[in-house]
Amino acid sequence: MIDINEPVMQFLLALIVVGPLLGAAAALLPAPPGLKGKSPDQAVLRHGVTVTGVILIAAIVLTLGFDHDHPSKMQASTDISWIPALDVRIHLGIDGISLPLLVLTALLMFLCALYSYFKMPAGPSPKAFVALLLVLESGTLATFAVLDLLLFFLAFEMVLIPMYFLIARWGGEQRTQAAWKFILYTLLGSVVMLLGLLLIGIRAGTFDMVALATDNGRSLTTSVQVIAVLAIGIGLAVKTPMWPLHSWLPDAHTAAPTVGSVLLAGVMLKMGTYGVVRILLPIAPDGFRTFAPYLAAFAVVGIIYGSLACLALAKPGAKGDLKRLIAYSSVGHMGFVLLGISTMTPTGVNGALFANIAHGLITGLLFFLVGALKERTGSTDLDHLAEETGAALYGKAPRLGGLLAFAAVASLGLPGLAGFWGEMLALFGAFDPAADLNRPAFLTFMAIGAFGTLLTAAYMLIVVRRVCMGAVPQEAPKLADVHTYEFAAWTPLVALTVVAGLWPKALLGLTDPAVQQLLAGGTR
Repeated sequence: MIDINEPVMQFLLALIVVGPLLGAAAALLPAPPGLKGKSPDQAVLRHGVTVTGVILIAAIVLTLGFDHDHPSKMQASTDISWIPALDVRIHLGIDGISLPLLVLTALLMFLCALYSYFKMPAGPSPKAFVALLLVLESGTLATFAVLDLLLFFLAFEMVLIPMYFLIARWGGEQRTQAAWKFILYTLLGSVVMLLGLLLIGIRAGTFDMVALATDNGRSLTTSVQVIAVLAIGIGLAVKTPMWPLHSWLPDAHTAAPTVGSVLLAGVMLKMGTYGVVRILLPIAPDGFRTFAPYLAAFAVVGIIYGSLACLALAKPGAKGDLKRLIAYSSVGHMGFVLLGISTMTPTGVNGALFANIAHGLITGLLFFLVGALKERTGSTDLDHLAEETGAALYGKAPRLGGLLAFAAVASLGLPGLAGFWGEMLALFGAFDPAADLNRPAFLTFMAIGAFGTLLTAAYMLIVVRRVCMGAVPQEAPKLADVHTYEFAAWTPLVALTVVAGLWPKALLGLTDPAVQQLLAGGTR
């Protein structure tokens, strides 16, 4: 930790939220003020790398200046009146819950911009691509930094239009249908969520999330909390996505460009679960307690459903798309996150927050790798990949095959890698849920979730065997191994997956004090 005074911390957080928006506006200028390139297209792509790089550096400095001895305290806070008539304020701040998500977002955005500089997706002008990427970054970072319910809603919705166009204009086959499905699902869920946020703000007399969390639902009747949790929960569940509101996700991932899939899985899905932890748990605890067993039930159904869907796609002859398989795996992984939150215990919620970060790192890496395979073979169909590689990716492109195997075993929760801790803690939380929850029911949920981990191992190992583990035919065509720019974009994800797996305290030391205070009734 380095000593940085509060005004500088406030400036850094404001820069992180607003900087990408300014960069997006600059990208659309006739001559973007980025570093000069050999062509206008190269210049604007380099501008995207520069802006996201500055935001990442600001996030790292903010982390170094963060008071790690008091992670439950809101830091770098800015609180300015915006709409006095509604008592809506521009209130920003970070604690141990939001800081890891802020850094993860800044990192993935930079890596996607770097990757796109060398491998721009086929589509319209890079100007619009870079501008949309930066607007998406601003909205996502704002979601994790704002502390006003209405600002949270605006930031939450801000990401929809950029992601819609990234899928619709730079995506693959059936991109238009997938983009429309994505926008309709999320918008309909958001309308219901807004009603719940307004209900809380009007009944409590404030939209300030810190004040509401400190009040811990005392100014809201149980019936109001139940209605608010149902309404807000639907909107958050769509974005998570929770079964059965998940059906937009496989289509969106399959059609999206590589960086779109990375950001959708690595960043946007986290916005839903973050909202549950930041809003529903502390602000409407009685209402959340009413729905906790049902949330856990939906979560474990999602775990099993996602795993069975992946097993079906992984079978030889099933014409399974690898991007679609990883999308369905996200339904299962996010099920563990929801299961941990539903326990309403520090163990479970910490596990959920850890699993959030682990999923962002591992699944982001998986989508990068699948994008590289598609670039080399022309398809993400598993049967086609097995035929093109001769099921011998290890022999034809050993680094690429090794990275795919690494990401697969990390995703299945191998001990020593990041994917292990979140799922284990979520299951431990279900073993001993909050005192007023039905323990026999949660023990059943724990057993079902544990069975889901076995199914995850099964389909991931099938994928590795089908694509990687075979003898290289003498007549097999050459396959390019990992390029330098790919190595640069993927190495941080590999390193952090290992570090988080071997040193979980680095993350849990941030989240645990904040979670303890959140569940005890508020945040200061």
